[in-house]
Amino acid sequence: MNILVTGGAGYIGSHVVRELIGTKNNVVVFDNLQKGHRDAIKGVTFVEGDLNNKELLDKTMKKYDIDSVIHLAADSLVGESMENPSKYYTNNVCSGLNLLNSMVENNVKYIVFSSTAAVYGEPKSIPITEDNETKPTNVYGETKLMFESILKRYDEAYGIKYMSLRYFNAAGAHISGEIGEDHNPETHLIPIIMQVALGQREKIFIFGDDYDTKDGTCIRDYIHVTDLANAHILALEALESENKSNIYNLGNGEGFSVREVIDMVEKVTGKSITREVSGRRPGDPAVLIASSEKIIKELGWKPRFDSLEKIIETAWKWHSNNPKGYDE
Repeated sequence: MNILVTGGAGYIGSHVVRELIGTKNNVVVFDNLQKGHRDAIKGVTFVEGDLNNKELLDKTMKKYDIDSVIHLAADSLVGESMENPSKYYTNNVCSGLNLLNSMVENNVKYIVFSSTAAVYGEPKSIPITEDNETKPTNVYGETKLMFESILKRYDEAYGIKYMSLRYFNAAGAHISGEIGEDHNPETHLIPIIMQVALGQREKIFIFGDDYDTKDGTCIRDYIHVTDLANAHILALEALESENKSNIYNLGNGEGFSVREVIDMVEKVTGKSITREVSGRRPGDPAVLIASSEKIIKELGWKPRFDSLEKIIETAWKWHSNNPKGYDE
């Protein structure tokens, strides 16, 4: 199969590509390198381009005879989405429509979509199952939910079958230490704590300690990025064999507070982490914990890195060996 991976040079995308390399598929990465890194995807076909360039998308689809798409390209910062909604509607919805229209015109029938737990907003029950109410509290989650709705309509109208994977918090790095998380600016909790451990930041800010949780800080479900990547391959295989659209949560089913994550980084690294409480960020739900029972039961997905300590150990291996990320 010839697979187009949009956003394939990014953090999650590069790990998806790394897992795909071990299969019999041909992989083509389509990325504008705005946030991705060319060094993260060595050994695969690469097209530098933006999803708003429909002409280049069509050319790529034809040239490489694309059969399936794994769509990861998106803007994903919750705070920024609230401050600049136009950017998020344009990049996450309008550019995604370009991709779908190119798929229709080039007879590409399968897409695995990188969605998010943010589609649920403030959940009414924990753990969150796929049939929970979807009511996003931020623009980022709203754009992902919009695209899920579009996928449903494109399935009905054009027969494009989709798998929408609602991620919880992706974390960690490839076990080899060769690829990992490198954003600029960095906004994810674990790499920011790593930067404090490496002396690159003075302290970590805790955004709110007055939530209705065990220690007052937000609770999140962390899933190892390689486990996440493997789920994409299972989803694509299921699309091929069953030709049926579906939606799945992806998480570990266990929640950890911000303070617990900081404490675990201290344990793994042996470094003291200075912390300071700041105000809440707009649009941040108090608790997000997944039920991944559906994908475990239906697709046989099984996480290998199923503890916070394992996840942080792989992250520390990457960050300590690559303190400047891919700019070494």
